[in-house]
Amino acid sequence: MLHILTLGTVLGLSAGFAPGPLLTLVIAETLRYDIRAGIKVALAPVITDLPIILFTLLVVAQVRDSRLILAVISFCGSVFIARLGIENFTTRGIDVAVESKRPQSFVKGIITNLLSPHPYLFWLTVGAPIMSKAMEESYALVVLFLVSFYSLLVGCKILLALLVAQSKSFLRGRVYVNIMRILGVILCMLAATLFYDGIRLLYAGTGVV
Repeated sequence: MLHILTLGTVLGLSAGFAPGPLLTLVIAETLRYDIRAGIKVALAPVITDLPIILFTLLVVAQVRDSRLILAVISFCGSVFIARLGIENFTTRGIDVAVESKRPQSFVKGIITNLLSPHPYLFWLTVGAPIMSKAMEESYALVVLFLVSFYSLLVGCKILLALLVAQSKSFLRGRVYVNIMRILGVILCMLAATLFYDGIRLLYAGTGVV
């Protein structure tokens, strides 16, 4: 249980704080309109990710008996998480250009998240495999993972919107940059774990690992 909670927490924190199209829109809407507009955008993944999760779980379930395919998925997840980790570690903050846009922040958030490749890559290579393993033990672990992940993903974006509403300089400040660097290191460690899982799947039953 602690392992699943840790994974949900770390991945949720990283996704919540990481620079990207959705976070940029959260901040832009907050600055252009108000904090409520930013919160609406931050809530978009709760709606858009459900079909993505169901689809990727179905894909993983279909290939769960193929160690080779699962190993490839683990390797891809390792590369994806390592890339996020490196991006987090090397970030110097976020610059947000505020443009005059129409309202409908929630709709814009949904469209932005649906058109971003990150949710699809994350759930196919990382999220769905974690949930599939959790299901083998208890469905309660799946709920725990989802709650911890989305609470922090959405909560961190809302927190950043609140901080930006008070001071735009926070996005380029030392606190934010240091948080991203710490998360970057943790993600790289997680990427190494996923890579090792891929190696174990390839050599399962051979006595090599």
